[in-house]
Amino acid sequence: MAAASTQTYYRELCRLTRARLGGLHSPELLIRSLDFAKIEALQTKGDWTAAGAILNDEAKALQRGGAHLIILATNTMHKLARQMMLGVEVPFIHIADATAKAINEKRLRRPGLMATAFTMEQSFYTDRLIAAGLDPVLPGVADRAETHRIIYEELCKDITTPESTATYVAIANRVVASGADGLILGCTEVGMLLNQGNVSVPVFDTTLIHCAAALDWALQ
Repeated sequence: MAAASTQTYYRELCRLTRARLGGLHSPELLIRSLDFAKIEALQTKGDWTAAGAILNDEAKALQRGGAHLIILATNTMHKLARQMMLGVEVPFIHIADATAKAINEKRLRRPGLMATAFTMEQSFYTDRLIAAGLDPVLPGVADRAETHRIIYEELCKDITTPESTATYVAIANRVVASGADGLILGCTEVGMLLNQGNVSVPVFDTTLIHCAAALDWALQ
């Protein structure tokens, strides 16, 4: 939901559309880009009801604008997916479901999860992975806190540093050592630091998976 990952979604959807359709094709998109500071303040306060009301208004605006499909470009705010889609008839692709499908297609079962503390520690996300037959592996308490801190203090501000990359790689290595057979980049900004080039197990970047699922649906 932060601007950094909104840009990634836009670039990836454009790249995928060119690759699939060729020529001068590009995706037809409606983007509701929010002031993330307001959303983060509600997250911190635990006022999820107010945040959900904002998302519901935005989903209805997309529906009025003629959207044929809605995707929510953030993992954490999928906590409010049900509330967001109240009164909205446009189809919706849940990022955790798309990710679980990609993992199952690789016949893996114990994906590590690096994300915000909300996504790692609350059940709204991991429950969907478990329902899909997966057994998610979480970082330790200190590693969860540091993963969360870097997301909000750096990545959401479009800041990447070698030090934070090294920290994320070390956390990923510890998750793998705990038995993970893959790694979910479970915040749409985590891919700014981690990728298949610096992680030893298969990487599932939720941003890229979500974009591909949306385009697959649209082209059907």
